[in-house]
Order: sequence, then C-alpha cells, then structure tokens
Amino acid sequence: MADTRIHSKAASVSFQGVSKVYGKDVLAVDDVSLDIEPGTLVTLLGPSGCGKTTTLRMIAGLEMATKGKILIGGKDVTSLPATDRDVSMVFQSYALFPHMTVMENVSYGLKFSGFDKSETRDRAMAGLDLVGLGGFGARLPSELSGGQQQRVAVARALVLEPQVLLFDEPLSNLDAKLRRQVREEIREIQQNLGLTVVYVTHDQEEALAVSDRIVVMRNAGIAQVGTPRELFDAPADRFVADFIGEANLLDCAIETVEGDMAQINLSGYRHQLDARGMSPGPATVAIRPSRLRLTPGADGDGIAAQIEKATYVGSRMEYIVAAEFGQVFAVSDNVDAPLSPGDAVRLSFDARGPVLLPAG
Repeated sequence: MADTRIHSKAASVSFQGVSKVYGKDVLAVDDVSLDIEPGTLVTLLGPSGCGKTTTLRMIAGLEMATKGKILIGGKDVTSLPATDRDVSMVFQSYALFPHMTVMENVSYGLKFSGFDKSETRDRAMAGLDLVGLGGFGARLPSELSGGQQQRVAVARALVLEPQVLLFDEPLSNLDAKLRRQVREEIREIQQNLGLTVVYVTHDQEEALAVSDRIVVMRNAGIAQVGTPRELFDAPADRFVADFIGEANLLDCAIETVEGDMAQINLSGYRHQLDARGMSPGPATVAIRPSRLRLTPGADGDGIAAQIEKATYVGSRMEYIVAAEFGQVFAVSDNVDAPLSPGDAVRLSFDARGPVLLPAG
C-alpha cells in the first residue's frame, strides 16, 4: 500500500425537525429528526417515494431543507452548498469519466483540494489499494466489470477523506452475486476506517446485511429506527413488519395478559408471547415464514392446514399453506423430505419469533 493512507474524520449527522417541500405542496420529507453517530453505517430504507433519497441529498447539500436544521460534526450546515460540506457521495450510476483512466478518475477530486502531483498520486494509489484495485490504475472504466467500476467510485469518494460518505442505491446495477460481494466490501472498508456512512437502498436484505442501524421511512417520515435485529424481531407496526423481511400478518385475539406475557387465540390455537404493553382484545400477530412449524399429518397440536403450493429454491422449500383463517407463507430447510400440494399438516409457531402488533 502507498505510504499515504486514508484516515477517517468521521462525524455525526443530526437532523432537527427537517422538512423538504417542492413547489407549493409536494412534501418530500416531513419533520424528520434523526441522529447518526460517528463511525456508524446507517441505512435509509423504504419504498419508492418515501423520502430516503431526498434525505440523503439534503445531507450532501444537493437539496436544501425547507425548514429545520442539519448538523454535521456539530456544525450547522443547513444553508451551506454542497461544495462547502465535507461529504462525498457515491452515485447509483458510478458517474465515472469514460475517457479517463481509473487513476485519473480517482485523482480527479484531489486536483481541486490543493495537493501536489506526488501526494495526489499517493492518495489515489492508497484509495485503489483499499478497494482491491491496486493494479488497475491504467485501465479505462470500459475495461472493468460493474463491480470493479463501483469500487473505483468508492475509492474516488474515499480519497477526499470526507467526514461523511453517502451511498445512493450503490448496488442496484449489479447482479445478485456481485451485489453480495460488493456490499461486504463496502461494509469492511467502513468498519476498518471507522467511517460515518449513510446508505440508501430499497433492498431489505441489503440493509440488514450492512447496517449498524436502519431508518425505515414511509410517506416522507420515519416509521421506525433500530438495529437490524430490533427491526426484524420487534417491528413497531404492520408496515415495518411486512417491509423488513417478509411477515405473515394474522388477526388474532389477546385472551389474557399476565405481567409481560399475553396469551393469544388464533382459530382455537393458543400461544404465549410478549404483550408489548397491549391489553386483551383484537390484535395482529406477525410471524416470519421461517418461524412457522409444519408438522405432517391431520392430527396433533396446532392449526389444521393443507399445503397448497410447494416450491424448491435450492437451499430451502417455500410453501403456501391454507388454513381456516386464510393463506400463510412458510419456509423450511428440509429439502430432502419436502411436503407436497394436498398434504395435510398441523401449523404452529416457534416459541420465539411471533410478535404482537395493534389490530390492523
């Protein structure tokens, strides 16, 4: 690696009641307050049009907040243009100059930062080493794979030593296998350098894989903030439960609450789980497909059900299961003895996993 290494200047990011309105009445971001700790990777996750990219662009200074404050490293940058904010952004399209070599692309921003030719070259080489492209400096972008081009874009952003590094849907142009590889590389670089990264995606699996915390956005606001496990295991509502991974959302009744535990009734099947502050009455139970249990046969504990559809997807079986209350989606790692359409089964829940939510 070159002598000049890239050092993190990680900074916090804070949104204080930030809104963004386009025109007279198009509300893109609605009164968002959010604190991002330095050295963490935080993902903005949500469906199209929820406000996540606008939020990212307001950190970058590419969009200006209509109201509220944005602080980077404790400094109010709300009214500062992009050129005066110490952030770098990696775009979905990579935005590489096709007529420049990889080295020239990575060096481009450094030429405007006051470094001499020698230091510019050293920093660019260090950046390429960091992303595993040390020997590729003389190539043109057209001579690289999609994943390599994305890494060049990351190196170009890293060499500027930003306080905050921003990613806007960085993997959407890559195939599934390459997406997994590059997201692991981005996460490794972020952790090794202690960078503050804000990362936008609509891909739930991607968000779960790379994030310290996830900000789930809906309708221009924040639905829930938490670690990947918190959001997966304890979603705040039906939207988050269904958006983070997949969930079967079933109507049930809370029969009793004793201490922190509730007993629910679903088509005569009773199950105990965390009450989450709820009282007896109608409720929803959210159950991940992997936490449903299918026991072959018509007799036994659980809910009487029938396999409607069975699909082999390599590492697991996927089932559509019909019960009195409707259909559920279940998965099983048992690919050697799969169930078949028409098979009678008893449906039950894992002891841990189902989550109570307010009635939908």
